[in-house]
This record gives sequence, structure tokens and C-alpha cells, in this order.
Amino acid sequence: MTVYFIGAGPGAADLITVRGLRLLESSPVCLYAGSLVPRELLDACPEGAHLVDTADLTLDRIIDEIAAAHARGLDVARLHSGDPSIFSAVAEQMRRLDALGVPYEVVPGVPAFAAAAASLGRELTVPGVGQTVVLTRTSARATPMPPGEDLATLGASRATMVLHLAVQRIDAVVAELLPSYGPDCPVAVVAYAGRKDEVVLRGTLADIAARVHEAGIRRTAVIIVGRVLTATQFPDSHLYSADRERPCGAS
Repeated sequence: MTVYFIGAGPGAADLITVRGLRLLESSPVCLYAGSLVPRELLDACPEGAHLVDTADLTLDRIIDEIAAAHARGLDVARLHSGDPSIFSAVAEQMRRLDALGVPYEVVPGVPAFAAAAASLGRELTVPGVGQTVVLTRTSARATPMPPGEDLATLGASRATMVLHLAVQRIDAVVAELLPSYGPDCPVAVVAYAGRKDEVVLRGTLADIAARVHEAGIRRTAVIIVGRVLTATQFPDSHLYSADRERPCGAS
């Protein structure tokens, strides 16, 4: 018996990985975050599979469901939105399973920020413009941020910043980033990235808050801040340069 923590992707059912889909199709138990995971994915579960929506469950109840499946020798597909490596609340589940001796594996998924960048048609690491991406969030209605990880501190580098779980605080986000990035810094907000109801807003720190309020976006959105969003004049990457020394026979 194995618990598979599967990244379901940003919300479009066809953005799950092949490995994730195959495990979903073969697991007789599926725990999923109903408010975030597309319902179409549940159609891939085996006939008669035990489906549990964890949206309103506590951590204890989630672990109880997994422990019950473990006692029966049943594999569990634990579906999480995006990729389990960031903002997934997987760490505390794995800690509990370690204590219980329940085996598990993690299956990566498409993270929301990658889907947002794809929708924008932008690379987040542009030569000569930005080579660092900061993935973070804000602390409202969530676990407090550790010391030194406030937006003002993180923004001092002016690196490309991606904020999850922060669109409801867009005014505060703008206020904290303005001193470092300036009012003309490009910003994009992508809600429901990759879905049919996707919303893409482009602007600057000077006007993005008004655009977000006008569009009524309050959840399931990623905020991206940085000059890479509008960069057009930049050097070609060294990766494909004619001056780059290549091993003999390399293609």
C-alpha cells in the first residue's frame, strides 16, 4: 500500500502528468481538495473508488482516512492542486504518515506560477533582466511568515516575484513593493490559470490594484511582479550561442 501525493496541476484537467493520471486510475481510494481540484479528474478513478473531498476536513480526519486505507492495503491517490512542493500543506501530512509507518511517494505537478507564465507567454528568467524568481505569499488568514520573509525584505533585490494566496491583499502587496520596484514596474495577475474561465490582467504597480478590484478577483490567482514581464531588449542566452564551446558530436 502506498499513498501518492499527486500534483493535479493548476486547474485544467489535462495538465496533470501522465504518471499522476495513471496512479489516479489505479488507486481505489482518492482524497482530493474539492474546491481546487477539477471534478473531471475524478472520472479517471476506478469504478467504485472511495472518494473523499478534503475541503472541509481537519488534518486529523484526513490522516484517519489514509490510515483506514492503509489498514485495508489500499493505495491512496492524494490529489493536491498545483505542485506538492509549494504551499500544498503536504509536509505535515508526510510527518504524520512517517510516525504511523505509512509509505508514500510524491508525484510532481504543474505549479500555478508556471501555468500563469505560459498564459502570459513570458519566460520568468530573461538574460540580463532577471535571473532570480522569488516564490512567496502573504500572511493574512494563514500561517505567519517567518522573520525576514516579509515583502519589503524580499523585494529589496528587485528579483521577479511570484505571490500565491495574496490577491485578496493586493492593496497591501502594492504598498509593500512600491518602494523597491517603483510604480512603473510591470505586474500581471492570472486567475484560474490554464482553465476555460482564466482571467489575465496586465498593468503596473501603479494601477494593478484597481484592475483587480474592477475584475472582482479574490481567489485562485497568482501575482507576478518584475521587469521580465515586458522585456524585449535583452541579450540572447549563452545556451545556443555560436561562441559556446560544445562537445564533439553534440547536437
